[in-house]
Amino acid sequence: MEHPPSKSKKMGKSRLFRVSLILSSVFMILLIIIYWDDVGATHFYLHTTISGSHTSRQPPEGNPDPKHKPEPDKEPSFLSDIDAFVNQFLVGAMDPTKQVGGQHLAAEAQNQSNESKSDEKFVPRREWKIHLTPISPELKQRQEERKEMVRTLCSANSTLEFPGKNRTFDDIPNKELENLIVDDRHGIIYCYVPKVACTNWKRIMIVLSESLLVDGVPYQDPLDVPRRQIHNSSLHFTFNKFPKRYGKFSRHLMKIKLEKYTKFLFVRDPFVRLISAYRNKFEEKNQGFYKGFARVMLKRYRNYPDPPASVVDAFAAGIRPTFSNFIQYLLDPRTEKKAPYNEHWRQMYRLCHPCQINYDFVGKLETLDEDAKQLLRILRVDNVVQFPRSRRNRTTSSWEQDWFANIPYELRRQLYKLYEADFRLFGYAKPEKLLHH
Repeated sequence: MEHPPSKSKKMGKSRLFRVSLILSSVFMILLIIIYWDDVGATHFYLHTTISGSHTSRQPPEGNPDPKHKPEPDKEPSFLSDIDAFVNQFLVGAMDPTKQVGGQHLAAEAQNQSNESKSDEKFVPRREWKIHLTPISPELKQRQEERKEMVRTLCSANSTLEFPGKNRTFDDIPNKELENLIVDDRHGIIYCYVPKVACTNWKRIMIVLSESLLVDGVPYQDPLDVPRRQIHNSSLHFTFNKFPKRYGKFSRHLMKIKLEKYTKFLFVRDPFVRLISAYRNKFEEKNQGFYKGFARVMLKRYRNYPDPPASVVDAFAAGIRPTFSNFIQYLLDPRTEKKAPYNEHWRQMYRLCHPCQINYDFVGKLETLDEDAKQLLRILRVDNVVQFPRSRRNRTTSSWEQDWFANIPYELRRQLYKLYEADFRLFGYAKPEKLLHH
């Protein structure tokens, strides 16, 4: 005669089942944590995930024709899942400053809902600024012409040829992406070009990204940012830092941000930029540039086999490289065999890769005040920051004739050839008077 299972056996099996279920759950959680860490999701650091509605997610005013936007790459399915995850936070909310029939769009309820979440950080409403007049058609047209110039000359049908023109974005080494500064908080990517107002634009990026605090509070006025901190690379999240943070998914995330964020750069007449670089780095007592570059020029072109080790001693003795020596240095094949040009005189297309990156805004130093005002409005941060006033002692194109007076015409023509891509891509006229008798 069979006896029914005892109560103790039933309880034992039930307890064993619960223990097994708990262990299985713990194992799955550990597996998820390990996988998630491998993906790098813990390092996404997208402030947009906790910032509510964002200003810069909106399509920029005067945005180029969508047909010019780069087509998204076809990736394996697991990368598509990452796309879907990231896109939750990159798709723009409706712009509450737009008007319909003279009335603001009713988004107040959603804003109040976001503000009620005490554990979330959000972009203050003061970041939205209502403009009663649109950006002028002339300014919009100017931007379209600048961007169209780049697109045309970067196309395969263009006769302009220069190193790196036909490579893909994936072909660009990480080291060459170090000038692309990312502000995840507002969805902005800025490619800085030294000697093109980059000090003030870096100030703007520090304020917007809140990457520098004073007494625990982010700087609000760009001019308050200490000058010694402006060029501190640790304060700027640049593309070349992606591999360390995102690992094997760094390139894919770069492409996502390049597609979703507003990208801009500022350029300048290439020859005037060279004059400015020389004035700043070799007419002033800069020990780093004297040791790294000026002493080389003095040895090669000024017959000083052993120039002073100190820039102070060299200046006291009246020993310094001339502008002609600087041009000789740029044209000397030995220069780039040793190392790429310093960023202060490296070609702008080599810093910002306009044939691989579809910039939304191309500003020029020659129209800096107008362009800065227009750009901050497009970025929808013009109620947060204002671009600092321009310097009055800025190097201008009217100085070119005097600075190049002692440069032989043959060297001038070689120099133009070296910087021709910058002249043509960014719409600067060929300086015929400088190049011919």
